[in-house]
Amino acid sequence: MSLVLRSYWRSSCSWRVRIALHWKQLPFETVPVHLVADGGHQHSMEHRALNPMRELPVLTANGESLAQSMAILEYLEETQPHPPLLPADPIARARVRQMAEVVNSGTQPIQNLRVMQHLGRVYDLPRDQQVEWSRDWIARGLGALETLVATHGGQCCFGDDVSYADLCLVPQLYNARRFGVNMDDLPTLVAVEGRLVEMPAFAAAHPDQQPDAA
Repeated sequence: MSLVLRSYWRSSCSWRVRIALHWKQLPFETVPVHLVADGGHQHSMEHRALNPMRELPVLTANGESLAQSMAILEYLEETQPHPPLLPADPIARARVRQMAEVVNSGTQPIQNLRVMQHLGRVYDLPRDQQVEWSRDWIARGLGALETLVATHGGQCCFGDDVSYADLCLVPQLYNARRFGVNMDDLPTLVAVEGRLVEMPAFAAAHPDQQPDAA
């Protein structure tokens, strides 16, 4: 399978997909798309033809381009099921997806770059208030995830096996630190993160290891 990932080094959604690709040991080519330079290369006609939402990541697999990180993860899980990123039991699979969506739909979109840019451009919020906005939404989302992982977690977010939830956790904690979220309130998540980042797939996917790292 020929795989090309359009990605930005610090994009948390791209980061999730990189972890999955490394976890499943799937070779892929990275095409960097800078989200800030020249007003954002995601707005180019080339990129819009691949993803009309003008977002990252985009995975091209055998000529077909897919966007939205969770859709990409589902595709990889269905086509390359081993090693798995979802448990076998239906309720367990649903719980993992619940955890992932706390980040994917309930936290990350509200604090991402284009939201902050909109707050500045339309509502004239200065940078420090944009950061405060993001910090608040990250803290709310991770607070909910802390409760879920404390209840259902083990070595990983759900039990002892790596899942979608872990792929979402690590990039979001990176964002949390960037925005000054109090990590003392998230002891379970931080403990899980400490175990995950030692794994080769997570280490290889880290932003600092990407070809476009600033």
